[in-house]
Amino acid sequence: MPKVGMQPIRRQQLIEATLATVNEVGMHDATIAQIARRAGVSNGIISHYFKDKNGLLEATMRYLIGHLGDAVKLRLQALDDNSPTARLQAIVAGNFDVSQTNSAAMKTWLAFWASSLHQPQLNRLQQVNDRRLYSNLCAEFRRVMPQPHARLAAKGLAALIDGLWLRSALRGVAFNQQQATALATEYIEFQLGMNRSP
Repeated sequence: MPKVGMQPIRRQQLIEATLATVNEVGMHDATIAQIARRAGVSNGIISHYFKDKNGLLEATMRYLIGHLGDAVKLRLQALDDNSPTARLQAIVAGNFDVSQTNSAAMKTWLAFWASSLHQPQLNRLQQVNDRRLYSNLCAEFRRVMPQPHARLAAKGLAALIDGLWLRSALRGVAFNQQQATALATEYIEFQLGMNRSP
C-alpha cells in the first residue's frame, strides 16, 4: 500500500505506467526504472511511496478492483428490474467490463494472481476480492432458492466468470464480452429455473 502523502495525479501516472509496462513486457520483465521513465518520475519516488514492484502491483490492483466494484455498482443502480436474474446479469456485466477485460488489465490480473501465491499481502487482497464476488452472487441466488443450493450456484457462477475471463487471457485474444455474457446468462437461467424454492 502506498505511503500517505502522494499526490493523486502522480499516483495515477504511476498506476497507468505500471499497466502499460506490464502490457508491453509482462510483470516479470517490468522494472522500476521502466515504469518510472514511462511515468516521468524518478526511481526514488516509486521506492519511497511503494517500496518495490510488489507494492506498486498492489496499488495497481487496488485501482483495478476499485474499477470493478464501480462497474458492478453502476450496473446495479441502473436497473429498473430488481429481480435476481437482472441483478446477477448486472454483476456478470460488471465483471466483464472493459476496465477488467482490456489487454493491460488482463495481463496485470494474471501477474497479480501469480504473485499472490507467494506474497501474503497480495494473497489477502485476492481473497477479499473473491469473497466479495461470491457473497454478492450468493445473496442474489438466496432470494429464490435454499441456502445450500444458493451457495453451490454462486460458486459455479463465480468459477464460470473467472474461467471465461481466464481462457481469454491465456489465449491472448480479445475478450468476447457478448459470448461470455451469453454463457453466464444461460447458467443463471438454468440455476434459477432448476432451484427455485417451492
